[in-house]
Amino acid sequence: MKEKEIINRTQMPVTVSNMIRDMQVLGIRKEDNILVHSSLSSLGWVCGGAHAVVQALVKSVGDGGTLTMPAQSGDWSDPDEWENPPVPQEWINMIYNEMPAFDPLITPTRGMGRIAELFRTYPGTLRSQHPQVSFCSNGKYAEYVTSDHPLTPQFGEDSPLGKLYSIGAKVLLLGVGFDSCTSFHLAEARLESMPIKRMGTAMLKDGKRVWEWFTDFAYDADDFSRIGERFEAGGHVQHGKIGNATCSLFDLKEAVDFAEKYLQKHRVNN
Repeated sequence: MKEKEIINRTQMPVTVSNMIRDMQVLGIRKEDNILVHSSLSSLGWVCGGAHAVVQALVKSVGDGGTLTMPAQSGDWSDPDEWENPPVPQEWINMIYNEMPAFDPLITPTRGMGRIAELFRTYPGTLRSQHPQVSFCSNGKYAEYVTSDHPLTPQFGEDSPLGKLYSIGAKVLLLGVGFDSCTSFHLAEARLESMPIKRMGTAMLKDGKRVWEWFTDFAYDADDFSRIGERFEAGGHVQHGKIGNATCSLFDLKEAVDFAEKYLQKHRVNN
């Protein structure tokens, strides 16, 4: 959305102080551990942009809390499967051979939004080592959340999602819907009948750049919005506004457990 359009639909500037107040009303508390999915444009005109949003989140959870955001880098995947946009077939082998190895300090996010991309560079933020679906975390449990992220299963019990589950994290959907709710992938990873697919990435192995092939579950977010609607209907979600953004706050463990039961019924048995 163009900035002029954002200004025109914003009655008053969104600031760090009023975002902190909105977060408190929504239910965010000091020492909370929160997985954040976000859309900057949904907030309206923010004084300080993504920087201000991250600052408000950091202040809201305080020194004893932990913020985590997805830092996925979709370009570090098999180019033969790229669709947005696809590349010519004759380029594929060159990409396999020439794509730089994933570097958690340098490799940018893709499709995560401006807030998550700025958070990646925020002082004290750590990033997990997965070349495709890394997470960034800042605060008390940041090292625990981001350490030893396995290549496969990338969203399993030993991933940042599994660790957030274990520390009782909350999920904040800031201006986005349940189709962005990455934690539901942890529920998928628990299904015995999940299909498997081959994946590839450029990464460092024993200090050398390699193109690494591996197998993982064929994760599928197509029904995440439906799962979220059913979860909300059970009264598990707190709703509110941060700036102009419609937001949802809920317990990650409750959401994953609900999604696992839903998937067992609607995917496994159909």
